[in-house]
Amino acid sequence: MDDVRTFFRALLGSRLGFRQTLLALLMSFAVTALLLAACAPICAFLLLNAPPLEDSRALAGHGVVLLTHVAVIAWAGVVGNRTLFRLLVRRDGRAVARRVLVAWLAGNLLLGSQCAWILRPFVGSPGLSVEFLREHPLRGSFFEAVAAAARNSIFHEPKRSHDDTIRTRR
Repeated sequence: MDDVRTFFRALLGSRLGFRQTLLALLMSFAVTALLLAACAPICAFLLLNAPPLEDSRALAGHGVVLLTHVAVIAWAGVVGNRTLFRLLVRRDGRAVARRVLVAWLAGNLLLGSQCAWILRPFVGSPGLSVEFLREHPLRGSFFEAVAAAARNSIFHEPKRSHDDTIRTRR
C-alpha cells in the first residue's frame, strides 16, 4: 500500500496522506450528493413528462432523459470536485491541485460511467424489460450509448436504441 501511495505522490506531487485524501474525497462526494439530491425533482419532472415507452416518440424522449441525467451528474461531479480542488490548492499549490483534479476527474469519468453502463436498469430502454443486469452487460459502452441517445434526440430518428443494436449483434 505504501508503494502505491508513494508512486502517486511522486506522480502527482500531493503531500496528502491516506486519511487526508480519503476525507477530502468524501467531502467532494458529499457536495456532489447534495447537488444531485437538489436536482432530483427536476429529473423526476422530466421523466414523468416523457412519452411512455410504448409511444412512437419514446426513443427521442428516452434520449432526452438519458442525456439530461448524464449532464446533471457530470455537472454535480465537476462542482463537487471543485471543492476538492480548492482544498488541494491551499495544501499543495495550484499546479499540484490541477494535476490531482484532472487525474481524479478522468478516473471518475472512465470508471464511473462504464460501471453505471453495466448496471443500467435505472432508465429503462424502449422495448426492453427492466433488468438488473442485461443479458450481455459488457457489450457496448457508456460513450456509445450517449452518442446513440444524442443522435435519436437531435434527429428524432425512429431507429433502434443502443440496447437493441447490441441484442442483434450476438
